[in-house]
Amino acid sequence: MTKRFYWKGFNQTVESSNVTAFMRENRIKDFDSLVKRSQHNIAWFWEAVNDFLGIEWFTPYKKILDTQKGIEWPRWFSGGRINITHNCVDRHTNTFRRHKTAIIWEGEDGQVRQMTYLDLYQQVSRVAQGLRDFGIKKGDAVAVFMPMLPETAVGLLAIAKIGAIFTPVFSGYGPEAIASRLNDASAKVLFTVDGFYRKGTIVDMKKTADAAVAISPSVQHVVVFKRLGVDIPWSEGRDISWDSFIKDKPPVSPTEKLSSETPWMVIYTSGTTGRPKGAVHVHAGFLIKQAEEVAFQTDLKDQDILFWVTDMGWIMGPWEVVGGLAMGGTLFFYEGAPDWPKPDRLWEMVEAHRISILGISPTAVRALMRSGDQWPGSHDLSSLRMFGSTGEPWNPDPWMWLYRQVGKERCPIINLSGGTEVGACFLSVHPVKPLKPCSLGGPALGMDIDVFDDNAKPVRNAVGELVCKKPWPSMTRGVWKDPQRYVETYWSRWEHTWVHGDWASVDKDGYWFLHGRSDDTIKIAGKRVGPAEVESVLVSHRAVTEAAAIGVPDELKGEVLVCFAVLKPGYGPSDALRQNLIGLVASALGKSTTPKTVKFVTELPRTRNAKILRRFIKAKYLGKEIADTSSIENLSSLDVIERAM
Repeated sequence: MTKRFYWKGFNQTVESSNVTAFMRENRIKDFDSLVKRSQHNIAWFWEAVNDFLGIEWFTPYKKILDTQKGIEWPRWFSGGRINITHNCVDRHTNTFRRHKTAIIWEGEDGQVRQMTYLDLYQQVSRVAQGLRDFGIKKGDAVAVFMPMLPETAVGLLAIAKIGAIFTPVFSGYGPEAIASRLNDASAKVLFTVDGFYRKGTIVDMKKTADAAVAISPSVQHVVVFKRLGVDIPWSEGRDISWDSFIKDKPPVSPTEKLSSETPWMVIYTSGTTGRPKGAVHVHAGFLIKQAEEVAFQTDLKDQDILFWVTDMGWIMGPWEVVGGLAMGGTLFFYEGAPDWPKPDRLWEMVEAHRISILGISPTAVRALMRSGDQWPGSHDLSSLRMFGSTGEPWNPDPWMWLYRQVGKERCPIINLSGGTEVGACFLSVHPVKPLKPCSLGGPALGMDIDVFDDNAKPVRNAVGELVCKKPWPSMTRGVWKDPQRYVETYWSRWEHTWVHGDWASVDKDGYWFLHGRSDDTIKIAGKRVGPAEVESVLVSHRAVTEAAAIGVPDELKGEVLVCFAVLKPGYGPSDALRQNLIGLVASALGKSTTPKTVKFVTELPRTRNAKILRRFIKAKYLGKEIADTSSIENLSSLDVIERAM
């Protein structure tokens, strides 16, 4: 689809936008010129952003960018001392925002709570002091396994306040997936809750947390927020309630003045080698990039209420908290399903809380669209002025439905794409450019992005590898405890070039599109899952000797899992075993990863060095022709895959 769409009020949006104000301040004539200048002179751009957004430093930085160790290992804002929590909370309490609402929360059961910036400051101070009393210090990891609650943000900010390392864990993970992250980070404290509601059912988080901590020896304390107030297992000496944890703690606590490159978060993304990768993000770079994106992409202003339908375990959770609060906005959190108890729950909340910026995935839109136009049509959605979207490619019908039926052609869809390791966006729509359905607009500001062919040459009007040719402030500072893995994963294909693993293209009008992953990683409803992580769960079953997991297209989720299992001698295929294996994956990695099916086979296609060739399994499953089979050692395996259908 090539037609451009202009939303109603386009000229007014351009005139009043934050990015237009930035261009005027820096005497830049138009947005295309800004993109080019921000790519050509990245040091100028990020210093100008820092000044424009009023980021506060305890000690001014001496140098914007230092690449003495190579662009793979940059140092940003060298010599400066800063803290994310000071910029997100502390400084606002000395301004007109002191009594402004910082967070609005709604539970699936209808409960509503609010925190002002002063409330947030005091709660963060109490939790920070509680962590200090536990002996937690700079560099120690503290994990957060919680749904989207105000206390989830409090935990994040308290951890950053004392210079510890925030380790978020997706609230839908099973014990094994949680434990792998706790152990890799050597987390000393885990924040969790007794449970929460999801589609009217209680999710027993404490039980899951207990099972994970049982195989995570580094965890010394578990702090439990009583969301539901239900009876739960309790380990005396290890477990402590949130209320007891902060009891008698002062509402004021010092904020550590940290070097710009101090790690503040290790957030995990699944890779294709079985062990999740811990992306390392630092105080200055992450803060400034997130604030820039919230300001220039979603155009957040003081009166806005930002709601991104996400989880703190995915990068958009920290993005919303750090970027939204740094800009002094109001955040909205919701713990449950956006379509429960009726398909209009999301629209009901938009109307009730006057949400103005709504971030939602294509998968969620597809699900809501199926329920019919009458559900958004029955609510006053006039408060909306921006949509955000990320996680997966769009297809035209749901894009148009959101734009027309929900936004009434008033609201741009700010489609963006980056990644956990990127800590930001490579590509993004901006509200000062025309919309093209399903497009990602173009390179995000300050990001020197390109599309390469197999010979590392820029390519247009054709699909190629999405790459970045210069460093950016929020890029991961390696893989936690494994710097070589970081270099091999992102920098080894072409010299001084980050290869992201996405297929991308740029059309004749200069609009950018994504076409899926160029590696084996599977995206289920926008959430990345490594096939080897799934396979390791399958082979843990006594009947399975080998397994392969692939992602196949799904109209609702984008992709779903299909698994293939080779059984040990003495075990035979059965529907009961199939269901057992499906349940095993869902239990270990979360219900969102529930496989569509498990197929039983006698062998899997592999190379001579025993690498399983998932792309050939996927091609056979989807009935696609395989032109070159030279890398397969056991060609008979392809017939086995075909017969398993």
